[in-house]
Amino acid sequence: MKKFSDFAEEENEIIEGDKIKITEILNQEITVTEYRMLDSKFNNANSECLQLQFQLNEEKRVIFTGSKVLIKQIEKYSDKIPFLTTIKQINKYYSFT
Repeated sequence: MKKFSDFAEEENEIIEGDKIKITEILNQEITVTEYRMLDSKFNNANSECLQLQFQLNEEKRVIFTGSKVLIKQIEKYSDKIPFLTTIKQINKYYSFT
């Protein structure tokens, strides 16, 4: 008998870490370790959702955001992962700095 794991091909692997709100990590240095793009569960203009895995105080954490700026930045610089960064709120949007 075949095992499911022998033939299953998952597009997106599960990203480990306890989920926290983005506001809990603003202005703190984090190490971005992994990300994946998901379809947003909210019906709004932005249908993409960024799932971002990072380390904070040596613990794996995850945030989910529809921030277009963060999505654009992570896609542009994904080849640099892992990297240190700080997420800042600038007016009404979030940005890696």
